[in-house]
Amino acid sequence: MNGPSSESEPVVTTVSSNGVYSFTKPNRESITLLAGLGVEGDVHAGVTVKHRSRVAKDPTVPNLRQVHLIHAELFEDVALAGFEVAPGALGENVTTRGIDLLGLPTGTRLHLGAEAVVEVTGLRNPCAQIDDYRHGLLKQVLGRDEEGRIVRKAGIMSVVLTGGEVRPGDTIRVELPAEPHRALEMV
Repeated sequence: MNGPSSESEPVVTTVSSNGVYSFTKPNRESITLLAGLGVEGDVHAGVTVKHRSRVAKDPTVPNLRQVHLIHAELFEDVALAGFEVAPGALGENVTTRGIDLLGLPTGTRLHLGAEAVVEVTGLRNPCAQIDDYRHGLLKQVLGRDEEGRIVRKAGIMSVVLTGGEVRPGDTIRVELPAEPHRALEMV
């Protein structure tokens, strides 16, 4: 399932991780995904929630946000509005190209490279930290559609089903869940 304008296979363009709480994540040569946990060495890896706001509410909730993916095309869109955003800058672990991440149904499996498999759990909810990073950027990644519904564009969240190493240039294979498909919701 490639995006409508994509003529080549979807790929990983950048991988990022950070062992400390920080909004941005440094780019890496590779990351290792660990089944049921997330990105090895990343502050958000774990069986239960690791995002500070969620830990404050209930630290026992399952971590549905183990791996954050963003489409590189978003960076091109926000550049048109005057915002320079580099891969990893919005805290994502995997930057992709050639796939409509936001259009995937809940439960989609993404095969990243030779071994790793993640299952899409939902949309990332853009937070105020995005405006702290670049004032006005939040309006670019959080909007409304023609019917007034909120549209979240800051990527998707997933859990790791099968671990493995992920590198820039790895292909992405999309495995859709059985129908009926459920649209992504905020997680």
